Amino acid sequence: MIQLNRITAKFGFIVSIVFLLFFANSVRAQDGKALFQTNCASCHRIDKDATGPALEHVEDRWPSRDKIIAWVHNSAAVLASGDKYANDLFNRFGKTQMTKFQGILSDKDVDAILDYIKTEQDKQPATATAAGATTTQASGSDNTLLYAVLTGILLIAVFILWQVNTNLKKVAAKKEGQPAIAAIPWYRNKKVITIIAIAIFIYIGFWLSSNAIGIGRQQNYEPRQPIFYSHKVHAGINQISCLYCHTNAQYSRHATVPPINVCMNCHLAINSYSGPQLKDAEGNDIDGTAEIQKLYKYAGFTPGPGATFDASKAKPIPWIRIHELPDHVYFNHSQHVMVGKVQCQTCHGEINKMDEVKQFAPLSMNWCINCHRTTAVQFKDNGFYSIYTKYHEGLKNGTIDSVTVQMIGGTDCQKCHY
Repeated sequence: MIQLNRITAKFGFIVSIVFLLFFANSVRAQDGKALFQTNCASCHRIDKDATGPALEHVEDRWPSRDKIIAWVHNSAAVLASGDKYANDLFNRFGKTQMTKFQGILSDKDVDAILDYIKTEQDKQPATATAAGATTTQASGSDNTLLYAVLTGILLIAVFILWQVNTNLKKVAAKKEGQPAIAAIPWYRNKKVITIIAIAIFIYIGFWLSSNAIGIGRQQNYEPRQPIFYSHKVHAGINQISCLYCHTNAQYSRHATVPPINVCMNCHLAINSYSGPQLKDAEGNDIDGTAEIQKLYKYAGFTPGPGATFDASKAKPIPWIRIHELPDHVYFNHSQHVMVGKVQCQTCHGEINKMDEVKQFAPLSMNWCINCHRTTAVQFKDNGFYSIYTKYHEGLKNGTIDSVTVQMIGGTDCQKCHY
C-alpha cells in the first residue's frame, strides 16, 4: 500500500512538472497579450507604425531590455540622458512624448509584453497567406487548442488518480479482511455531484457577468452606410483634416456628422472618382463615381451645364451612428481635442486607413480610466491648466517630470457621471 501511495505521489508530481514546463511560456504570453491590449494597443501595432512605432523586432533596435524598460517607465528621463536612438525616435514621431508607465507597469509586466511581441512576430511568416489575411483568427484557434489540450490532460490525470484511489481502498479492505463494499457510481457520488454543481454555478456566474459587462459595447461594429464614404481616400490620400468635416469637435461635446453642404463644397467640382479601386468589407468592388451620384441625389443637385439645386428634393443622408456612449456618460470632444491635444487616432484608430469605418476601441469605463491614469497632460503653453500652480512648480524644480490626467482629477466619478 505504501508503495502504491509513492507511485501516486510521483505521478502527480510528474504531471505538475510537465504542465508547468509546457504551458509556462504560453501563460506568460497570454498575460503579455492582456497587458499589451490594455496599455499599448491604443498607440502601437506590432507589424506597422501607428501613433507610435511598430513594435515588431523592437529588441533588435535597442541595446538591451533594461533600456526598453527604462523607456517605458519614463521616456523623458531617457531623452534627457541624450540617448541618440531615443531622441531620433522622438523626432521621427512628431516629438510626441510616450506616456509614462512608471508605477503602472512593473519590470515583469514589460518583460511579459516583450515576450508576447516576440511570440507574435515569430508567427508572422508562418501564418501569412497569399491573400494577406491577418493572424487574428489563427491566434484565437491556437489558444482554443491550448485550453482543450490542458483540459484533456487534467481530466486524464483525475481519472487515473481516481482509479488508483479506488484500487487502493479495495486492496486495503481485502488485506484487513473486511467485506468488499460495492462501488458507488460516480453520478451518485455526493462529492462528485457537489463538485459538478459548483463548477456549473461558477461557469454560469462567469458567463452572466462577462456578458453583462459587455452590454452596449460595440467594438468592431462596422455598419453598411447609405453612401460608401472612404476615410482612407479623404483623410488619408487627400490629407483632408478631420476637423474640416467634424468642425464641432473643437468647440463642442459632439464631433457631429458633417451636413451635406460640407460635402458639396468639394463635390460641386469633383463629380467623378479616379483614385485606387475601392472595396467594401466583403471585398466587393465599389464604383466611386456612382457613390458621388448618390450624394447629388440626397443634395437635390443636378450636375452638368446649368447645374441646379432643387431644395424640394434635398434630404439628409441617413448615416448610421457608430460611436455612441451610454446616456449616463459625459464626454466632451473639445476638452480632449483642444485642451488635452489628444489625436483622433487615439480613440478612433487609424481612421485615415479605413474605407468603411468601424469602432476601434471598446470605449469601456476601464479603457477610459486607464487612459486617464497613464496619459500625460500637455501643461506647457496651455492656458487651461494655468491654475495648477503646484504642478507647474513641480515641473520647474524637477520633483515631477509629468502630470497625468488622474493627478488633476481625471478619475473622479463626477468627471464623467453626474
